[in-house]
Amino acid sequence: MKRNNIGYFITEGARSILTHGLMSFAAVCMIVACLLIMGSFSLVALNLDRMLSDLEAENQFMIYLDEELTESQARTILGKIMLIPNVHEAVFISRSEAMERFLADKQDNDLFMSLPDSAFRHRYAISVENIEQMRETAEAASAIEGVVNRSVELALAEGFVAVRNIATAIAVILILILFAVSLFIISNTIRLATFSRREEIAIMKMCGATNAFIRWPFVVEGLLLGLLGAGAALLAQWGIYELLLRAVNTSDTIQLVNLIPFRIVAGRIAAIFAGVGFLVGVGGSSAAIGRFLKV
Repeated sequence: MKRNNIGYFITEGARSILTHGLMSFAAVCMIVACLLIMGSFSLVALNLDRMLSDLEAENQFMIYLDEELTESQARTILGKIMLIPNVHEAVFISRSEAMERFLADKQDNDLFMSLPDSAFRHRYAISVENIEQMRETAEAASAIEGVVNRSVELALAEGFVAVRNIATAIAVILILILFAVSLFIISNTIRLATFSRREEIAIMKMCGATNAFIRWPFVVEGLLLGLLGAGAALLAQWGIYELLLRAVNTSDTIQLVNLIPFRIVAGRIAAIFAGVGFLVGVGGSSAAIGRFLKV
C-alpha cells in the first residue's frame, strides 16, 4: 500500500463520516450504548470476582479433634493439614483458647463461667485458597486421623460462587449479543453510505480501480466510527462508574460493598472497548462493501 494512498483512504473515510453525519452519529451512539451495557456487565463480573477473592481470604472452616489427644499430639496434625491441596492457612486453637473465645460471648451468663476447658476440643481454623473447592477440602481434612468433626458453611460459599458464575455467564452472553448487534448496526450504516455511492463505485471499477482501492476508504470509515464509539463509551463508563462508586462510599446501607476503583481496571476496559470498536468497525464495513464490489 503506497503512502499517498493511505492519506487518500483516511481523508475519504473521514469525509464520508462528515457527509453522512446523521447516520454516523446514530452509529456512534449505538456503539456507545452497546459498549456501555457490555462494560457494565463486565465490571459487575470483575467486582463479583473481587468479592469472591475477599471471601476466600476470610472464609474458613473448623475441624475438631479427638478429645483424647494431648495438645502436643494435636499440634502434629498441622503438617497433615497443610499437605491438603487448596489449604491456604491452618491455625491451631487449643482447648483453653476455645474456652476463652466461647466465654467472651457469654460474659453476662454466670452459668458458663465454671466450665472446665476439658469441655472443649482442640481445633483448627482452616482457610482455603479457592472457595469453589471448599467442600472437597473440608472432606479431606475430616479424613485425617484424629479429626472427629467439622463445621463448614457450605451454603454461603456455594451460593456466592453460583451467583458469580451466573453473572459471568450472563455477561458473556450479553457481550456476544451486543457485539453482534453493534456489527449489524455499523454494517448497515456503511451499507447505506455505500448505496448512495454505488454509481461512483461502478465508475471507479470501469476505470480500473481495484477492489482494495475502493474498499479501504469504507474500512477506514468503519474503523473511525468504531474507535470514536469506543472512546466515547470509555469516558461515559468512567463517569457513570465513578458516580456509582461515590454513591456506594457515601451510603450507610451499602457501604460494606467494596467496589474496585475504576483506575485499576481502566486499562483493561479501554483495551476491550478499543478491540470491540476495531472489530465492529472493520468487520461491519468490510461486510457492507462486499456486495457493491460485484459490478
